[in-house]
Amino acid sequence: MTTLTYAARDARTMLRRNLKHALRYPSMTISVVAMPVLMLLLFTYVFGGALGTGIGGSTSGSADYIDYVAPGIILMAATSGALVTAVGVCSDMTEGIVNRFRTMAISRASFLTGHVVGSVLQTLVSIAFVIGVALLMGFRPHATPLGWLAAAGLLTLLTLALTWLSAAIGLVAKNVETASNIPLPMQFLPFLGSAIVPPESMPTGLRWFAEYQPFTPVIETLRGLLMGTGVGGAAIGAVAWCLGLTLVGYLWARTAFRRSATR
Repeated sequence: MTTLTYAARDARTMLRRNLKHALRYPSMTISVVAMPVLMLLLFTYVFGGALGTGIGGSTSGSADYIDYVAPGIILMAATSGALVTAVGVCSDMTEGIVNRFRTMAISRASFLTGHVVGSVLQTLVSIAFVIGVALLMGFRPHATPLGWLAAAGLLTLLTLALTWLSAAIGLVAKNVETASNIPLPMQFLPFLGSAIVPPESMPTGLRWFAEYQPFTPVIETLRGLLMGTGVGGAAIGAVAWCLGLTLVGYLWARTAFRRSATR
């Protein structure tokens, strides 16, 4: 067997380990999924009437607003998964299991690979659940099969980027509490973009931030793909941000993991 084959085998072993942990202790996953669902219920049924009328000028209120807000909440489900990754990695680091792995004849890359792939799969399942809830609540996308495929690819790419960043956070955090708190801004950053209201409705300074922060082009691209309204130049910015964040997260996580071995 080649070195690459051994690494792939070890990564699969770590992936199975992380998935078994998720099934054995589902409370974290459930709490992460619950947040986007609660936000969807809140902004559709509580604020949807006022916000829907203000955005579209329609008297149907929340019936139309869910088509606007659902893509943003779906993206929020991707950001919520970052919490699970950071906590899982930090827990392994602080409990000493990583030191045991380092004494074994396994690939050093398999630890992070198993965590990242496992978290991406869990987050994608959570996203599918949120989409299902949105459909039950009246969300009516007009995407073609190709549009759905592109939307799934974009969400996977974003999830991968956020997961690598969260893995790095879990490696540098001193304890699980810190690891669970640091990713929180990522969960609420979409609210300062176009997830809830268009940036054009915001004050000048906040509008500038909303237009140029990473999540806005991703939200606009996802909304265009799902609603069949076209994506324009937002798609280039969305993919560029996702690739850039993936690279930053990967390099940061790899460096932090190597430094932890010398402590």
